[in-house]
Amino acid sequence: MFYRDERLALFIDGSNLYAAAKSLGFDIDYKLLRQEFMRRGKLLRAFYYTALLENDDYSPIRPLVDWLHYNGFSMVTKPAKEYTDSMGRRKVKGNMDIELTVDALEIAAHVDHIVLFSGDGDFKPLVAALQRKGVRVSIVSTIRSQPPMIADELRRQADNFIELDELKDVIGRPPREPREFTDRAPTTADEGDGEGDEG
Repeated sequence: MFYRDERLALFIDGSNLYAAAKSLGFDIDYKLLRQEFMRRGKLLRAFYYTALLENDDYSPIRPLVDWLHYNGFSMVTKPAKEYTDSMGRRKVKGNMDIELTVDALEIAAHVDHIVLFSGDGDFKPLVAALQRKGVRVSIVSTIRSQPPMIADELRRQADNFIELDELKDVIGRPPREPREFTDRAPTTADEGDGEGDEG
């Protein structure tokens, strides 16, 4: 479903893709992801959307955001809103659907094919609008998780569905091996439970 001469743009719903990959038990190597789609067509842009907690001194996603920014991804971020729900639980809200939709509609005139990394059914009207503009739309998500991460109506609307699990060997990061301590003398920090540093 890809043609070498078609102009491609990737739209990555960061939290949705992260949840889908996690449900399949792997982490995504974004350098490999970008290379894979450069191989499939003429990649014009790769957008990554995520909300960031503004009051956190250290957000676990910050290193990824910085790395993506320096490695060819167009980053779209906004502050996440933190609130307490009626049960007293701390919740974070940071929906990026509007930003992604506006950007996709703006770039539609310049691309032949958009690849949307999300299973969110709210994107069905966007996919239909892009198709009316003559753009083919592929969706990357998974039906192999429990429950499936892709909304049925989104999958039906798409021109092409790409099962994320089938990309695992191409864009998955190899699991990190526990470090060995054979190249140096043991220290007191290594004693105690007798297990090596996991990472």
